[in-house]
Amino acid sequence: MRTQVEQVAALRRRLPSGGEVPEDYDFDGEQGRVKLSQLFERGDTLIAYSFMYGPKMEKACPSCTSIVDALDGTAPHVVQRANFVVIARSPLPRFLEHAHTRGWRHAKLLSSAGNSYNRDYQAETADGSQMPMLNVFRRHGGAIRHFWGSELLAAKAEPGQHPRHADMVWPLWNLLDLTPEGRGSDWHPKLQY
Repeated sequence: MRTQVEQVAALRRRLPSGGEVPEDYDFDGEQGRVKLSQLFERGDTLIAYSFMYGPKMEKACPSCTSIVDALDGTAPHVVQRANFVVIARSPLPRFLEHAHTRGWRHAKLLSSAGNSYNRDYQAETADGSQMPMLNVFRRHGGAIRHFWGSELLAAKAEPGQHPRHADMVWPLWNLLDLTPEGRGSDWHPKLQY
């Protein structure tokens, strides 16, 4: 399995450049407004997780929260090799309040409340519903291009399967898969226990 995972990663790295990003999106960040092009602080790769917390949602998504709980701890390591941000559609103060309750300290948090990034990169449906999406962008020759996205989310699930497009970055399921009981099919993370 390890060999197959490494082979898939090698194939992914050989993918041709994706489409050029249509605009230099302007986000709200803790340090003020920031453009997509300014997020390439360390190198030419940007990993962007779209967090399901839209302005009409009463609470943040528990599954996305579980994912970012883990990614926040990993962020100081990731930024040694690639830029990393978490983007939510909610206004920044609301997103930061949720982050504070979770103890997030490392991930760069941004609000896309003032732009079309979420809709343009499959993190929001036409009716405004939020979707969890992981996108990777690459800057090359002055242009920013989409490199990869967790598009398995949009694929039809196989019988008895959940789409599980973010499992590879979500330690919870990988850890539970090592147990005799496995992950189970009817349990999901919660915001509080």
